[in-house]
Amino acid sequence: MDIQNLTAFISISETGSFSRAAEKLFLTQPAVSKRIAALEQELRIKLFDRIGKTVQLTEAGLALLPGAKRILAELEESRRVIRNLSGKIGGPLRLGTSHHIGLHRLPPVLRSFTAEHPDVDLDIKFMDSEAACEAILKGELELAIATLPEQPNSNLSTDIIWHDPLGVIVNRGHPLARNRITQLDQLIEYPAILPSHSTFTRALLEQAFGLDTRKLNIAMETNYLETIKMMVSIGLGWSVLPVSMLSKELRDIKVEGIHMERQLGVAYHAERTLSNAARALLDILHQ
Repeated sequence: MDIQNLTAFISISETGSFSRAAEKLFLTQPAVSKRIAALEQELRIKLFDRIGKTVQLTEAGLALLPGAKRILAELEESRRVIRNLSGKIGGPLRLGTSHHIGLHRLPPVLRSFTAEHPDVDLDIKFMDSEAACEAILKGELELAIATLPEQPNSNLSTDIIWHDPLGVIVNRGHPLARNRITQLDQLIEYPAILPSHSTFTRALLEQAFGLDTRKLNIAMETNYLETIKMMVSIGLGWSVLPVSMLSKELRDIKVEGIHMERQLGVAYHAERTLSNAARALLDILHQ
């Protein structure tokens, strides 16, 4: 099979659009359509259904997708091994990071990295930490700089870079802000604005609280910590946030028996050969 045709096929499956795939690949839409037509002709089967403005994989397309991704991943692995032999630090480096880490932790790291290694072509995806770790396992990213899972997949190697203490945060005008120590039973009487149920931070919270979160009065859930901070700062409820995000409108209250800290760091596939560029970034992170 032609590698360019497979690349176009995967791009359309990921974007759900011929036009967006064309933009991603820096091609014209007719060129992308031509590649898919050639692939469908070679396989003698239809790979996409075009319904209105949407594009969906057919049953044959769904069957082809895992193998196509595996072929491209193995090809990229071979290229990486060959590039590493030269010792040169350059070429593409695909990494994913969360919005919080991208805003508050990564800027000085990337500033140093790009200054030292200008030949590296950084491709940074901002996504939830959970999605970034999953993308590592699928071979879609080389590194994830994210909140690390408490119990990572056996194929996921993780290095802790930052310890991130968490606190129970309220607006300074909140009734609980006057308490020297708050009991958990008191806390759960008030509305909570929490990280989404699927996040590593939420799992850590549930473990620390030791209770069924259905007992909580959850007013809102979101993956974005900056949104949670804003909601808490205007008095809409309490939350659990990194203490590094405290501002003059917020207070970290002491809840008896509750101590939380999440681990931030880098994740990569345990069986993948890291590029020289990825190893160079790891070195800077560990510094």
